[in-house]
Amino acid sequence: MFNVVIKTFVIYFFIMLVMRLMGKRQAGQLQPFDLVIAVMIAEVASTPMAGAGVPITYGIVPIVTLLVLHNGIAFLSIKSDAMRAFFSGKPSIVIHKGVIRHKELKKLGYNLNDLIEQLRAKDVMSLSDVHYAVLETNGDLSVMLKPEKRPVQPEDIKLNPENPGFCYDIIMDGKIKPKNLEKLGFRETDLDLVLKQTGVKHIKSVFLATSDETGSVFIQDYQGKQLKGRMKNG
Repeated sequence: MFNVVIKTFVIYFFIMLVMRLMGKRQAGQLQPFDLVIAVMIAEVASTPMAGAGVPITYGIVPIVTLLVLHNGIAFLSIKSDAMRAFFSGKPSIVIHKGVIRHKELKKLGYNLNDLIEQLRAKDVMSLSDVHYAVLETNGDLSVMLKPEKRPVQPEDIKLNPENPGFCYDIIMDGKIKPKNLEKLGFRETDLDLVLKQTGVKHIKSVFLATSDETGSVFIQDYQGKQLKGRMKNG
């Protein structure tokens, strides 16, 4: 029994390493070949855990083989459009200029309920609002709304809003993140000043604080109270 427990620990961390080496695609973004290899890894990983007499190499060797196969397919898919189409398929336009392509849906084995459900997931409640919809190779639906239904963009009303840049957490669970402050170009003294200005007496009382590159700070304490301020380079 102890042997099985040890093998389970080893295989678990080994699979974690393999999945990291396979890339950062989330489960919902898996291409067909990703999904097949993930299922096979799950199957072969269970073999050495099935009994104490099964060598751990019966799981590790097939997993390494599948990793090499996966990375080989991924490399070929990057280098060749034909190979990418073979392994991953091609995106399919299911709504074209507002018209639902029922023949395309039928070919994909995709019904209207599936289409409507995916549109609702994109916050689109009416098919009549859609100009284009593309079913991607990973099963996700990309949607372009009709011009009159699209959200107003700043450029539409000739505005030029300030670009806030990337947002970092600068305090988390009462502890300052000095590296993130440095990335934003601010110092701890700048943060101390904005905390005083917003009435925060001690950093330990801050559950979360974030800031973007403009110095705009959002603060929430452990009681749920939220504050806003702005850091300036001292």
